[in-house]
Amino acid sequence: MPISWLVIYSTRYEEASYRIMAVKTANLGGAASHIVVAKVGHGLMRMTWCPTPVSDEQAFASIKGGIDALPPGVKMFLNSAEFYGQGLTTANLDLLARFFTKYPEYAERTFLSVKGGGKPGKLVSDGSRANSRRSVDAILKALRGTKRLDLFQPARPDPNYTMEQYAKTLNEMVKEGKFDYIGLSGVDAEAVRSAHKFMPVAAVEIQVSLQAYEWRIRDTIAACKELGIAVIAYSPLGRGQLAPLPKAHQSGDPRQPFARSKEHIGGNLIDYLEIIANRKGITVAQLSIAWVGALGDLVIPIPGSSHVKRTLENLKAGDVELSAEDLAEIAQFLDNYTADGW
Repeated sequence: MPISWLVIYSTRYEEASYRIMAVKTANLGGAASHIVVAKVGHGLMRMTWCPTPVSDEQAFASIKGGIDALPPGVKMFLNSAEFYGQGLTTANLDLLARFFTKYPEYAERTFLSVKGGGKPGKLVSDGSRANSRRSVDAILKALRGTKRLDLFQPARPDPNYTMEQYAKTLNEMVKEGKFDYIGLSGVDAEAVRSAHKFMPVAAVEIQVSLQAYEWRIRDTIAACKELGIAVIAYSPLGRGQLAPLPKAHQSGDPRQPFARSKEHIGGNLIDYLEIIANRKGITVAQLSIAWVGALGDLVIPIPGSSHVKRTLENLKAGDVELSAEDLAEIAQFLDNYTADGW
């Protein structure tokens, strides 16, 4: 049965209001299995990790519009990081602190996941107890008490530390009340199973898309399903290649190296998806997000968006129903598809 959406909005960000009749939901995993979130979350990276960060007005409208679109009792999964700013600063968390200062009533309507654990100012993991604690404290400082840190996840595992060592530090901070739930990011199936022995992992963040679905990703999703852990699927639009292209790529944008071209994507993936999307009356981006979500009840796509219109389009993808025939058709194409450059 189709889900109907009613969206009402004005031309000004601040005056925008949204009302949606229904939206599909998902539960998180592990110790957070009682928490209900929208089937499609909201990645916040592009709001601040770009040469010209978007205005607070635009960013706030995008965040608020998504939250307002949800039924009562359903939280919006917000994904941020300690380093989502030019120069690897806490700009993204600073933005969130300003948002929750202006809209304190929205804090309880969101579930905030934040990646950290790297060396300050570098995209290099440091799994030491001292640095893990430093990272969490830096996140809490940036949030300024405006929003609870619901889930913390080391951005990438440091090969110098075992999952048992990570668990000792992370469990310690949960007991101290610094954050509520533990997540992992950029890990494989073996690491998920190892971590599960020592700590209650609620979510695992990995890249999943029609272009990123090789055997390692499939094995990781299978391990999470087996253990009841939510999969937070970042870049469900293939680092923006399956989304509408911006008018111009900005120099310094972390997505810029992946500027779309038929040659880079490989094959006729976009053309093929357009046929299915047109048949269903949706966009290629919505089809791509819906396909990721269809990989399992615990798989939660988190496309990025800094525009309220795009946020709502992404959310609507969570309600798209793909039939067994749709999925089989896409699977058959993917079996013979190679994405050049991936």
